[in-house]
Amino acid sequence: MEKVSEVNRSREWFDTPELYGWMRRAAFKAEGFSEESYEGKPIIGICNTWSELTHCNSHLRDLAEAVKRGVWQMGGFPMEFPVMSLGEVNMKPTTMLYRNLLSMDVEESITANPLDAVVLLGGCDKTTPGLLMGAASANIPTILVTGGPQLKGNWKGEELGSCTDCRRYEIELRAGNITEDDWAELQSCIVRSNGHCMTMGTASTMATIGEALGLALPGNAAIPAVDSRRKQLAEEAGRQAVRIVGTDLIPSKLINQQSIENAIRCIHAIGGSTNSIIHLIAIAGRVGIKLPLQLFDDLAKTTPFILNLKPSGKYLMEDFYYAGGVPAMMQRISHLLHLDAETITGKSLGDNIIGGFVHNDDIIRSVDNALDPEGGLAVLKGNLAPTGAIIKPTAASSELMVHKGKAVVFEDHDDLAARIDDPDLDVSPEDVLVMKNSGPVGAPGIPEWGFLPIPKKILATGIRDMVRLSDARMSGTAFGTVVVHVTPESANGGPLSAVRNGDMIEIDVPNRKLNLLISEDEMNSRVSEKIYEGPQFKRGFKWLHARHILQADQGCDFDFLLHENLQ
Repeated sequence: MEKVSEVNRSREWFDTPELYGWMRRAAFKAEGFSEESYEGKPIIGICNTWSELTHCNSHLRDLAEAVKRGVWQMGGFPMEFPVMSLGEVNMKPTTMLYRNLLSMDVEESITANPLDAVVLLGGCDKTTPGLLMGAASANIPTILVTGGPQLKGNWKGEELGSCTDCRRYEIELRAGNITEDDWAELQSCIVRSNGHCMTMGTASTMATIGEALGLALPGNAAIPAVDSRRKQLAEEAGRQAVRIVGTDLIPSKLINQQSIENAIRCIHAIGGSTNSIIHLIAIAGRVGIKLPLQLFDDLAKTTPFILNLKPSGKYLMEDFYYAGGVPAMMQRISHLLHLDAETITGKSLGDNIIGGFVHNDDIIRSVDNALDPEGGLAVLKGNLAPTGAIIKPTAASSELMVHKGKAVVFEDHDDLAARIDDPDLDVSPEDVLVMKNSGPVGAPGIPEWGFLPIPKKILATGIRDMVRLSDARMSGTAFGTVVVHVTPESANGGPLSAVRNGDMIEIDVPNRKLNLLISEDEMNSRVSEKIYEGPQFKRGFKWLHARHILQADQGCDFDFLLHENLQ
């Protein structure tokens, strides 16, 4: 950790002869702060995504108080401020539509205000990447503190994870195997504390990435939201935020090729969310690093999948914490990591994980006893996805990893909802369910619609998985043989737009292939036909989104928010 400046950035706001410096001091007095509160002290921003509309983040005001204690203890002056909160459950059509807006809010709030360092508070899926993207662009010393996972659910003696098990039981409800009363009772049992989903969904994956990138304190990812040690860690983050003021520990230094490769290795080792690929590409793009999909696939082949958590395994985040958390998991794959990568602690990643011991070998497996010798995600390419598509083999059916089936096509999400359970739907278990027009432009916002439901008539036969394919995303808590992020998307002419009912589709995960079995001439002819161009917006943020959103293989960021080296 190198000290690069003895002058706090915030002094530029106050040490000025113009009237505004005087007014800013008067404004602090209006809030009840004497000059002794802040004079000569670094100002630490606490960037808070708290909201009652975002249940995952509804406890972050309490966590902010813990950060403030740490800041005060180290002689800093904490200033909490709100930014947009993105809640997966309440926001339509998807929080992903607004991730970039949150990042802009974060970037502008940091750069426009007298802050010397910042602590980011988030939890729900898109809040963490949105915070990291905005902070990377603002580029002052930054520490991530996530809200932590919920406690395990429990129903009739079975431990439950949201929302992996709500999806599993919703399937059984549709199949007639549980009652409406069971379903209602389950609703009261599955989410029983503050925090984000306690499976290895997107929120847990992004918290893990925060540690792997060196932007969060060791152990941050897995501490349960209601565990007192979560507040203790937040307090230490407040102290560390003061220590790093004026140092070179800024996002553009910590987010580099080494730390990004560490993050990718961790994603594969934990069986992380498919969404993490989009988010990590976007974070890298904010510091000028072009992150190709191929790197994810290359590292998957040499990274074992070792974390036995739902949706790809048996346990939950609470168990992961007791087993040793991310530092212990990193120890198991330390031979694959860049251990000299710098972190926000001022120490190397290798130093940070020295104390990481595994306390349960069934939860955090050894490399020799891995759940799979290859990582949790795979990149598919072919004439149906020229620039890539993603599948999570660890949560899929092994018998469907190589498959050829007839396409059953839905033109969009509304068409799917209207026909999927139609008794007259021409569908068999060997078919491939295909949904179009659900990407960044077509939906808009690439919602988590990719977990296409199995038709009722198929569920009635006892089948619980089919190959499903779309240009949408799926929740990190979801499971099944689901191909997502097909790029280019079908809106505006991606090859997915050419698929017709009855076409044969071939998927070959071991060989990373995804093809529509028609001739090149036929493909070109179909794609050239008039296609759906997505919803047409005349004003506001959605208008901006439609004109500047990049595709999934490019991180779904706005073209004008990329680092200038990539524009």
